[in-house]
Amino acid sequence: MTLILALVIGAAFGAVLDRIGATNPDLIGKMLNLTNLNLAKTILLAIGIGSMLMFGGQMLGLVDVAHMSVKSAYVGVFVGGALLGVGWAVSGYCPGTGIAAAAAGRKDALFFIAGGLLGAAAYMATYTSVKATGLMEKIGGGKVTLGTVPGAKYDGLTAVSGDILGVILGIVIILVAYSLPENMRGKTVIVAAE
Repeated sequence: MTLILALVIGAAFGAVLDRIGATNPDLIGKMLNLTNLNLAKTILLAIGIGSMLMFGGQMLGLVDVAHMSVKSAYVGVFVGGALLGVGWAVSGYCPGTGIAAAAAGRKDALFFIAGGLLGAAAYMATYTSVKATGLMEKIGGGKVTLGTVPGAKYDGLTAVSGDILGVILGIVIILVAYSLPENMRGKTVIVAAE
């Protein structure tokens, strides 16, 4: 049943990604060069609402804190994030949008997926060497959160309630989504010579 639920949720998520244009590398490129921020606004709105629902649900006892997973912070995460960002900008896909684009019939997404699998294989083959560089050493205490979440097994960097902080950050992200213009590039005004 869990596998069927995962497939249904994954298919629904992929359909939404395709519907909002996240499977179109041209639209992603326009978002990244700040000429069309509609997709960025949609992403921020989804993150804000998700944050409010998750942390609000935890406060109301509707979401079990035991299901929350916090990954350790280490330098390699930042290096990997930078590589992901560059790959996203160059290809127009991130892992989720690439798979959804392939499911929608985009052939270029198949090359993206193949490159991602080759990259994962290369990382697995070189993991021992990468670990020896110190990139995998925990920083900031390893598994920590910004705020303290009651009942969680993770330390908070502050004494502020993580649930309240999560709801507040969700609201802030939603406000940012609504305040973003459609285009952050200034319009060029041509003045005719007299």
